[in-house]
Amino acid sequence: MEQKAAIGKIINTHGVRGGLKVQMLSDFPERVKLLERVFVEKKGQSKPYRVLEAKIHGRFWLLWLEGIADLDAAKEQVGALITIPLSERVKLPPDTYYLDQIMGLEVFTVSGEFLGQVKEIIQTGSNDVYVVAADDLPEILIPALKSVVKDIDLEAGRMEVDLPEGLR
Repeated sequence: MEQKAAIGKIINTHGVRGGLKVQMLSDFPERVKLLERVFVEKKGQSKPYRVLEAKIHGRFWLLWLEGIADLDAAKEQVGALITIPLSERVKLPPDTYYLDQIMGLEVFTVSGEFLGQVKEIIQTGSNDVYVVAADDLPEILIPALKSVVKDIDLEAGRMEVDLPEGLR
């Protein structure tokens, strides 16, 4: 079974005919208009739904899904995640990655020294910061800058960095 990515969270209902108000978890708000099918995931269960209608409403999406036709059915979905298969995510430009692709990568210096794995990503606004840790090594905060991150090889599960002075 293919893994899925969360693109939204149902936070409320909308109207009386089963509309769902969805908090966007995607950097691509317009993608909602292209969705034909989504999965609603709640309490460990995942159920596919055909998208009947989708709109952008301010900072939120409004979705109407086949099989959720009234207010009561919509209320049952509040708190659930809207997911899609990873294969249906928006294609990113070269050298750009989704956060879940970075999580867990093994991190090495350009000289081959193992630093640990990416355990967390802190989004600071100007650039992300990768929290790299290993059981027997101190935690390192690595800025996600081209001058520091020299290579990312998703197939090998590896990131290579050139740490500036003071980061060690």
